[in-house]
Amino acid sequence: MDAQALLDALLVLASELDVRVEELPGQAPLEGFSPTGSGLCRVRGRSWVLLSPAEPLERRIEVLCEALRELAAEALRDRYLPPAVRERVFPGVTGDT
Repeated sequence: MDAQALLDALLVLASELDVRVEELPGQAPLEGFSPTGSGLCRVRGRSWVLLSPAEPLERRIEVLCEALRELAAEALRDRYLPPAVRERVFPGVTGDT
């Protein structure tokens, strides 16, 4: 699975698990505000994953995997995941569980 296909699969998975992901626009939405990094944040008690197009694809994949582990680990452990996705979300863990 190539990196773009992996990111797409992770985005679908996040959506199915109700993990909110926002892909930031390439242009700053407000003058003087320029999001340059991807990461997990909390706003008014709700968790969001922000993905910045300014960062390499691998970094965005890493951030999304970390967020899925933190926010939905239990749901993911009991769910079938394609091997390439499972290996990235749970590195070093083998098998379907």
